[in-house]
Order: sequence, then C-alpha cells, then structure tokens
Amino acid sequence: MVLTLKPIQLPRLIFPSAITTTHNTNKPAVASLSQLEKLETLGRGSKGIVYKVRHNITRDVYALKMYNNSASCDEVLREIDIHESIDCPYITRFRGTVLSDSGNGFMPILMEYMDAGSLQNLVKINGALSEKMIVEVARRTLMGLDYLHNTKHIVHCDIKPANLLVDHNLEVKIADFGISKLIDLTSDQRQIFSGTTAYLAPERFDSCAFDDHLDVFAGDIWSLGLTLMEIYLGYNPYFAPDGKPKTNDFDLIYDVCYEDSPTLPEEASPDFQDFIRCCLEKNPSKRWKALQLLSHPFLVNKSDNQSAQDRHTEFGEKSGSQYNSDAAAVDVKQGRKRKANVEIQESSKRLKRQDGQV
Repeated sequence: MVLTLKPIQLPRLIFPSAITTTHNTNKPAVASLSQLEKLETLGRGSKGIVYKVRHNITRDVYALKMYNNSASCDEVLREIDIHESIDCPYITRFRGTVLSDSGNGFMPILMEYMDAGSLQNLVKINGALSEKMIVEVARRTLMGLDYLHNTKHIVHCDIKPANLLVDHNLEVKIADFGISKLIDLTSDQRQIFSGTTAYLAPERFDSCAFDDHLDVFAGDIWSLGLTLMEIYLGYNPYFAPDGKPKTNDFDLIYDVCYEDSPTLPEEASPDFQDFIRCCLEKNPSKRWKALQLLSHPFLVNKSDNQSAQDRHTEFGEKSGSQYNSDAAAVDVKQGRKRKANVEIQESSKRLKRQDGQV
C-alpha cells in the first residue's frame, strides 16, 4: 500500500531515529519503518491514519500514527511534546517516533496498542453500557483527566467515545492528543476553541459570556458528561436515536449554548442523574472538577456495592475480551435488556476492524 505523507522538515536531533520497544528496553529498537509490518488499518482522521503494526524482530505490536498533508509542523511537534511529558496508567503510552527510511523528515509516532478498540465501536457493536460499566469508564477517565489538568496543566480538548480506548485487561485509557493544549495558567484562556462540535462545552463557543477567570479545564468535564450519556443511551444526546444529528451545526451550537443541558431518562439511578448534572453544568466555574467527581456518590456507592470480580466479568463480556459461552444480560436505554452471546475470537476481530484511533 502506498502512503501519501507530508514531509516535515525538522532537524534529526529533535527526533531520535530509534525508540525503545514496548516491553523491554534491552530488545532492538525501532529505527525505521522498514522494521515494522503493517497488520491492518485501525482508523482514519482529519490529520492522518493509524495502523496496527508489529516489529519484525521483537514481535511487539503498536499503533502507528502517520500524518497527512493537513497536519502542520507545529501540530506534530505539540502532540509529540505532550506525549513525551505524560506518564499515567490512564492514558495511552507513547512509544516514540520513527524516521522514514528516505530520511525526508516524516515523523510517524508509535503508541500503545489497545486491542479491544474504542468505546465508540464497543457500543456500536454490542449496544449501550450498563451503569456498573459506566462507573468504571468514568473513574478511569477522571483519573486521567485529573492527572492532565492538575499535574500537567493539559487540556485534552477532544474527549469522546472514539478517544477512550479499551484493552484486554479491561483498562480504559484516554487517547489522541492531536489538538490538546498545554496551558499557561497566567494567560487569558478564553481563546481556546477546538474539538468535535457535538462534544464542545458552551464556553468553547461563547467564552465572553463567562467571567475573566474561565476554568479552561472544565470543557473536558462537559465532554466527559456527554460521552457517558452516549455510551449509556447508545447515541449522543444532541443527536437522534439513529445517531444522526437532529440539526445542523448552527442549531447544535444554539442548543448547547442556550437550551437546558441534556438529562438522563428516569430509568437511570438518581446518583447517575446527579453525576451527569454535575458534568453538564452550563457555568464552567460551577461545573465539578475531575477530583470532585471522583468522590461523587455515583462512583463511590456503585464501587462499594460491586465486587472487582463482578466488574471484571461484566466488562469482559461486553468488550469481548473474555470468552463467555452464556448469553450476557446487557442493560440498555429505558430498562430494556437484550441478550449478547460474546466470543472473543469473533468480537475482537470486529472491534479491531472497525475501530478508529486517530
């Protein structure tokens, strides 16, 4: 397959020509693309394409992101800088950069491969998630966001189901820092406007409507609230049940800025409904922060009433990361239940084939 890539003219010293491997730094490093075998395409996005690749010698598997002509040098540098600064178990691991064999400055990046795919495709294939499963998604994502916001002063800017990935150990991790921003806390942050429209907070569209001390990190919490609603309902709350937008972008922006925030149906537990209200508070200064949400009764009470084995079994059935010969009872919108017979050999293949990690 011929890849069309944009040359990024950067000094070689900025990006070493070799990186350490995923599991063992004593193994041979990846020095060029020729050492990687492309296994399949994982996803495509506006800035590039992601492949599942395997090292020819070590047999380590990675996700390889290659940028297209729409990616600028500054964007690539920013994403790599952010990745290199992060060390958190709730965020996909950065494995390094690789120079192309031609030496023309192409900068593909290697990331940890999450073999169960994204939450977006998990819901698309297996249906909406139960509250018990959403508790685990929320907790892990909030741990990652708390690290980004308070330790690294990084705004992700694009939290959504497609950017929350799952592996065979049932770990949920934040991915894709292509439009993320490192924040200077001493400067005015009202100019920040980026992300996927359907997940953007009101202040991302109309920052002047809020006070001068805008909490720039609050937008990620809004996006998380919509994400959790989507994986519970099976569709974005600003969209129709078939997943298609009910309106054009202008009407969507109007709804986000001027209409009441979306709410969960009555079938959802009171704790879950209140948790979503805390995430979707219109005023960013009143919206709960990641650390506050980690102590919310929705997370604390559900965790107390559910054993680790119960969570592992249910999440494993849903993700297809465990074999289960019995039909799994799955909670869906409005109290309906359906049966899903999950088998790892088939479900994992479908997830990997349809998933997008760009």
